[in-house]
Amino acid sequence: MTLEIPRPSEGDIVDLILTDHRLFEDLLRELRDVTSDRRRVVATMAELLVAHGEAEESKVYPSLEKKDAIDDDEVEHGAKEHDEGYQTLLPLLESAAVDTEEFSDAIHEFSETLLHHLDEEERDILNPARTDVGDDDRARLGAAWATERNRLLDEGCGSVDDVRRLVREAEERS
Repeated sequence: MTLEIPRPSEGDIVDLILTDHRLFEDLLRELRDVTSDRRRVVATMAELLVAHGEAEESKVYPSLEKKDAIDDDEVEHGAKEHDEGYQTLLPLLESAAVDTEEFSDAIHEFSETLLHHLDEEERDILNPARTDVGDDDRARLGAAWATERNRLLDEGCGSVDDVRRLVREAEERS
């Protein structure tokens, strides 16, 4: 499997987000494989997770809320689940070894957190985006999200320091 993160610049926001969701699933499978380069997989996962989630929170969720496709509770819940993803990702980034039971347990916790979020987001946010938002608006959202996601990727947004900062900010909000 290649660990390159695709960088689309446009497209329907639903399709773009779903493409990343499938990439998350592929990366999780690779992370579970003890013969893979787990450090590289974790680094790729971190970059993708932060860029994806932060772009959703800044570009997608507010627009869907304005269009009454989702409400404030769904926005808050999606952001809370992004925070939980960062919190469960951090032990993987900080782990000294990738071949320990502790690392395996951290993979399990991260995987459960991420897959739960993907499921809920697809049902509770992407479905309303499909039905309540027109094609042109979904394309505009797709371009805005992709631009922000790519900007964050260019900045190296998934560093351990960035993830620590995001976790700290989440704890301060709690």
